[in-house]
Amino acid sequence: MEKINKRKIFNDPVLGFVSISDDLLFDIIEHPYFQRLRRISQTGLSYYVYPGATHSRFLHALGGIQLMQITHKILRDKGVEISKEEERASLIAILLHDIGHGPFSHALESTLLDGIHHENLSITFMNLLNEEFNNELSLAIDIFLNKYPRKFFHQLISSQIDLDRLDYLKRDSFFTGVSEGNVNSERIITMMNVINDELVIDSKGIYSIEKYLTSRMFMYWQVYFHKTSVTAEIYLIEALKRAKQLTKEGKEVPASDILNYFLKKSDFIKLTKVDLEKFAQLDDSDIISALKLWQANEDKILSLLSQFIIQRKLPFSCIISEPISKDKLLKLENATKELFDIEDGKNFVHQKDLSVLAYNDKKDPIKLLLKNGEIIELQKADNQVLVKDLRKKITRYHLCMPREIYGVK
Repeated sequence: MEKINKRKIFNDPVLGFVSISDDLLFDIIEHPYFQRLRRISQTGLSYYVYPGATHSRFLHALGGIQLMQITHKILRDKGVEISKEEERASLIAILLHDIGHGPFSHALESTLLDGIHHENLSITFMNLLNEEFNNELSLAIDIFLNKYPRKFFHQLISSQIDLDRLDYLKRDSFFTGVSEGNVNSERIITMMNVINDELVIDSKGIYSIEKYLTSRMFMYWQVYFHKTSVTAEIYLIEALKRAKQLTKEGKEVPASDILNYFLKKSDFIKLTKVDLEKFAQLDDSDIISALKLWQANEDKILSLLSQFIIQRKLPFSCIISEPISKDKLLKLENATKELFDIEDGKNFVHQKDLSVLAYNDKKDPIKLLLKNGEIIELQKADNQVLVKDLRKKITRYHLCMPREIYGVK
């Protein structure tokens, strides 16, 4: 039998060549659970606004590996001891941190598997892979769950300045063309250090950190919370909810066998092995194919929602500073009901609060290492410029409704 070359190089348009020099990493990447991420959109339906944003979770995970490998080198050069076992485990942890994402990433997180967060699914898949690979992922799982005593490994994967964010901000900025989100990830990584097994940032990197925090805030308002992509995701969720409801009522809702499984089942309090195997086959294509079919469904609500998404005939939407009243929402719903001649207009009229907290100084604050060896929290630095304002939560309200009823009194 021909021996497979497991030393691979991926050409990443954002970070350059990503080298895979570990057999176990290669085998995990080749596994069907991970390959599915090629078919999961990184930014949901953002490509409805930014046509270039068609990149996948697969590419983001490879980017995480690249940044982790750079970080290992930087920290070792600064005298931080990292064993071969820790190196491999942290690479596996960053590789698999998003393996639990469903179709269109966050858009359908609580629709198909009601109440199950993607991080819970990620750890479940990691445990399954651990069984399959003879417990070789045990240390990676401990790092992912923050059970490993050397805390900085977990912080590199999940914290306020982790490699996950450093990759997706740079990547999403690149593919959307929104330059405000472009962060200098390598500069920030170069400023990283470890003291008492905790992650710190050399104080001279403070302005790079502030730029990173502001970039993240702008990406939320300009990309992740863009009024049109939020509307598209809301209608997508409504279409799936409607499909589940109709399926429950015994009505004909054509879909792939995999999607049909999730439309019929509603109890996911305790995930079974079958649930997970089915979920591991579900991707964006199942949803798009179903929506194309549902455009002609006899149920008018499902048909309209599907047409609006597939044909990108999206409703009026806006971001407002104050929410409209429940009475006003009810009037809009009733107007929609009359417009479409349906039993309820709630599927088409929505108000949703959107909040961004750029920097949370209460939860795992970013720490700076001063030249004299003292460690202080970012917000306490004398030379910080923007952090004070970045600690304030900003809340806005997204409102959408059919264009024909916009202006109803």
